[in-house]
Amino acid sequence: MPTSLEPWTRERALALMHQYTESDALRKHMYAVEIAMRAMAERSGEDPESWGIVGLLHDFDYERYPNPNHSAGDEHPAEGVRLLAEQGLPEPMQRAILSHASYTGVPRDTPMARALFAVDELAGFLVACALVRPSGSLMDLEVSSVKKKLKDKAFARGVSREDVIRGAEELGVPLDEHIRFVIDALRPHERTLGLGGS
Repeated sequence: MPTSLEPWTRERALALMHQYTESDALRKHMYAVEIAMRAMAERSGEDPESWGIVGLLHDFDYERYPNPNHSAGDEHPAEGVRLLAEQGLPEPMQRAILSHASYTGVPRDTPMARALFAVDELAGFLVACALVRPSGSLMDLEVSSVKKKLKDKAFARGVSREDVIRGAEELGVPLDEHIRFVIDALRPHERTLGLGGS
């Protein structure tokens, strides 16, 4: 196990995520959130590496420590953040990961934390939207189609519409603009996300 003095790099975060997560779909979700977080950091003049690592690690403990009862201090994400703290992940990154789950009670009081919350559910939803298109791609996915799917409660029912809407509100950007930004961020990486057809 790496020591707490070892610097956090994408490679280190990726190795830990793979160690804890066997589900290909969940790994791809974390890739999508990483990609979106890097784009958000660049737009905000922040550090894409640290924001990307937060995206890559935000759900790394989800498979091993599911939290169906939404306990604030046990299971996901609290258990994972305890491990990350032991390994020296900087405290602002720990807090951002904790705060992406509203039930932890940790406030989203930094740009990184607000960005993670804003892209988490949306990134998963956009991938789901792309998968049901004839093209299987983000390339022809439009904001209007995404908003229509958001109103369809039977589609991707695991995605919290309330969190998608609140995420844009907390960023202070219109929902349409936020959806467009995340689509544009994910498009160049759709092969990584298992999109784009065969």
